[in-house]
This record gives sequence, structure tokens and C-alpha cells, in this order.
Amino acid sequence: MIQLSDISHQGKSGMSAILIESYDVPGSGPSVAVKDCIDIAGARTCCGSRAFADVAPAQRNAHVVQALVEAGYRIIAKASMHELAYGMTGLNDWTGHVENPLYPGLMPGGSSSGSAAAVAAGLVDLSLGTDTGGSVRMPAACCGVIGFKPSFGRLSRDGLTPSDSDLDCVGLFARSMSLIEGAMEQMDPDFAVADPVARPAIGFVEVIADEEVAGAVAAALASLWDAVETCSLPLLEDAFQAGVVKMAAEASAAYGHLVDTGLLGIDVEQRLRAAPTVATVERMVWAQEVKASFIAQVDALLERFDVLALPTLPGFPPHVDAMGDAASILRLSSLVRPFNLSCHPAISLPLTTPSGRPAALQLVARRGDDARLCAIARLFAHSDQNLQHKEIC
Repeated sequence: MIQLSDISHQGKSGMSAILIESYDVPGSGPSVAVKDCIDIAGARTCCGSRAFADVAPAQRNAHVVQALVEAGYRIIAKASMHELAYGMTGLNDWTGHVENPLYPGLMPGGSSSGSAAAVAAGLVDLSLGTDTGGSVRMPAACCGVIGFKPSFGRLSRDGLTPSDSDLDCVGLFARSMSLIEGAMEQMDPDFAVADPVARPAIGFVEVIADEEVAGAVAAALASLWDAVETCSLPLLEDAFQAGVVKMAAEASAAYGHLVDTGLLGIDVEQRLRAAPTVATVERMVWAQEVKASFIAQVDALLERFDVLALPTLPGFPPHVDAMGDAASILRLSSLVRPFNLSCHPAISLPLTTPSGRPAALQLVARRGDDARLCAIARLFAHSDQNLQHKEIC
């Protein structure tokens, strides 16, 4: 029997709340934390919001959770998140602000902030999150861990809130590719770990990014430079904007009724209030057209290359005391959000930089080619070694 130890309101005392609920689970399998929008039997799925504080406990595990339980994984905690998964800072006045364990003072990213931080802090071996507009890859980059977003629809959404989405995917965090691939095998019976890939053809996507971030990505690719060719995605910016529009429409449909209830944080209240003006009928038609064109553009490049490579974030995560306006935070998702729109699998791999701030390499593969993407990611994934030598504050 799972025993619950409710610590979900640490935020009231100003404490960091990476994990908002803990479970006493025996066993020797990998330990797992689960984002608060994914059902765990016997626990309330609150989505990081006071608005759902009184919902009935889930009657059963989400499909992905149950698959891990049956394979011997130990679900030991529920992880904090940005409220309603509609924000990227990881700050939550109700459950408590998530602190960045490896980079104290810097934004942990969101919305799967607690899931990323729990892995970075060594509290769990593996964690589950969700990625609608970069919500796995962004916090993974901020916190210095691996973050994997599978192909859209690859992992079951049964037991997730909201239940329907054209963008959202269950994603994973870990400090080694072996943990990512092992969990994927359990959650998806069609996933089989692929053989190593020695010299993949890599398309290095031209983007505007901080010079130090771009340099770290180029350095990561240096050992395979003769297999790297520069390429471009002209619709990348339009795909980012279209992803914003479609996410606004989904958030408004799922949670718009909570506006003016007094149950939401200020930032989420403001975004939900503005969502209908972002996702107008005309903009939704445009976004759907961009989606089709962008998918075709990415697919065409992936006929030439095994993977596309680009920074996960165009810049460094800001300090939590100097995050600027919401628009500047939104721009940090400009290189991840397009691949939610296009449904391609993508993975974020942590990199070191001369200044000691976190950067990350993002790899994108053909839709359905998740196992090969993971095999190629192994060439670059040294995060487990890096983390062993960083002091967790």
C-alpha cells in the first residue's frame, strides 16, 4: 500500500517545493517522480493549482505510471509544476517555487520544473513530465539534465490532465540515456533500444542564439564535424508563433472557466484572460497552415540527415530575481516549441559552458524514429558524469 506524506503547501512558508508529495514504496527498481498533471492512484491530480485542491483522488494510475510500476520502478514522489502547465518559470505561489539545484538562483524552467529539479538534485533516478511547448526540454536545459520528448502520440495520454491535446506529450528526465531508454521500453512496447550509430548525418540548423550557447553546441558537435552540414528552417519562427497560438487555444478550452474565480496565480490568470485574443479564429487557421508547411520542411531535411541539431534554448536561463517581462521568457521556448507543433521527437542534452551557466544541445529526428534518436543522443550524453562533479547547493 502506498503511503502518502502530504507536503504540498511548502510554498506558504517560502520553501522550495521540488516534490510536493512523497510515497513510501519498497523495492530496488529505479526511483521515479511524477508531474502533478499525471494520475497516481490514490492521490489528487492538482496540476499545481489551488483550483483542483479538492478534486477526488485518482482511481488508478495513468497508463505510463502503471507500466513503470509493473516493471518494478518505484513511484516515490509527485513533482511540482508551473500552475496548469501554462508557464515556463517553474515559480508557483501555491505549491512553492522550485529552486534550480545545480544552478542556484537561475530559473529552473517549466512547466515540468519539479520533475527536472528532482533528477538534477539526485532525489530520484527518473522523472515523468509533459511537454506542450518545450515543458520537458526547457527545464532539462535549465537544470542540466537530459530531457526527452517522444514523437507525438507515442506514449499514452490516458490519465493525464487535460486528456486531449494536439501538442502535448509525456516526456522523461534522467541523468543517463540508459535510464531514458529503459523507461521507454517499459512504457511503449514498440520501443526497442537501437544499436549504436557511429557517424550520423547531422543537419546543424542555423538559428540566432547567444554566442556562448552557440559555441557550446558547436563544441559538442566538433568530434563529428565531418558529418555535420549547416542547414536552415525558414519557418522556424512562424512555427514558434503558431505553437503559441495553438497552446493558448488549448489552455483556454481546458481552463478558461477558472478565470475570475480567485483560485489562480496572477501570471496564469493573466495568460488565460488573454488567451482568446491570441487564439482567434483567423490565427488558428494560420497556425494550422504553418503546421502543415513546417512539418513538410522538417521532413524534407530529415530525408537528408539522421538528426537536426540546434541549441535547446537561444540563451541562458535568467536569474529568478531578474526575469524581465513575460515576453522575454516566452522567447526562450522559440527553439523547442516548433517541434511540438510538428510532432517530431526531440531530446535535450546538457552542455558545459566557459561561464559555468547551463546550455544544451537539442537533437530532432524523424517522427516515429525515437529509438534511433536516443541511440544518436548517446554519442553526446555525458550528463551523468558532469553531474557527479557539480556541487548541489
